[in-house]
Amino acid sequence: MKKVVYIHGFASAGSTGSATQMRNHLYPKGVQVLSPDVPVSPLEAIAFLKSFVQQEQPDLIVATSMGAMYAEQLRGFKRILVNPSFHMARSLTFRGLGRREFRNKRQDGATEFKVDKQMIQEFQQVEKESFKGIDAQEKALVWGLFGTQDNLVNCQADFLKHYGREQMQLFEGEHFLNDKVLSKVVLPLVERSLSPDPSSLS
Repeated sequence: MKKVVYIHGFASAGSTGSATQMRNHLYPKGVQVLSPDVPVSPLEAIAFLKSFVQQEQPDLIVATSMGAMYAEQLRGFKRILVNPSFHMARSLTFRGLGRREFRNKRQDGATEFKVDKQMIQEFQQVEKESFKGIDAQEKALVWGLFGTQDNLVNCQADFLKHYGREQMQLFEGEHFLNDKVLSKVVLPLVERSLSPDPSSLS
């Protein structure tokens, strides 16, 4: 059975509806979808994810927003980055510090977390490792999907600079995934990526 790892975005959890929809769609096709809760601490998160994917050896990683920032650093695996947020530290500084509620149920039962200066500093540290060691082979492993109505994050220029337009696709949609974007945009690309000879995005 092939394996996909889904990495959720900020203030979310592995129980997010996007992961559930992917699981329901792909399992009958012989694909297992794993969607762990990502630790709140950025340093813990990237360490956890590197260990997790090395252990699980997925055929594909699908990640959104903050999760896509982490996934960009998971070298050697096929990755689909949906509306990646490569500048979390700057974004959180702009939005302000304080307590936030999780949008989805966490396995540990936590319902809220705190955005503080330490978290922002950790994001700054993690983000310094973005876009390192990218060669032609690595570029071919990564696809970027960007919603044309994403009013929260716009990191298209960062992606273009490092991965090129041939690895990038725009879709009609906002920052957060919905059922239509998943079924019409993300899942078809997932299935092509998992096939022996994936189709080009161009």
